[in-house]
Amino acid sequence: QVQLVESGGGLVQAGGSLRLSCAASARTLNYNMGWFRQAPGKEREFVAAITWSIGRTYYADSVKGRFTISRDNAKNTVYLQMNSLKPEDTAVYYCAAHRTAPWSPTGVATYDYWGQGTQVTVSS
Repeated sequence: QVQLVESGGGLVQAGGSLRLSCAASARTLNYNMGWFRQAPGKEREFVAAITWSIGRTYYADSVKGRFTISRDNAKNTVYLQMNSLKPEDTAVYYCAAHRTAPWSPTGVATYDYWGQGTQVTVSS
């Protein structure tokens, strides 16, 4: 069992930056990791993912060029650096871990563990 704890959310003005962290309770070296977000009244949507093996990254078109996902396996932590934030980025951001096959980076159902979420609010 892996527990994930997100942190780093908050209120920021449009154009600003935030860095989210996701700390795992156990070694996640062999886990693919992802970030998702959910705005009020909307479905949970994919934001970014990173593989465990070579650190290949995937991004939603809406965040490409503005967000960067990274991982520190020694610290069992995944990060999401968010720059040039927009009001439409406002949502609860969730960290997720995948261990069992098959995996789709963008597929909510293919992740095995989820954090409790952290709120990101971008004011205009």
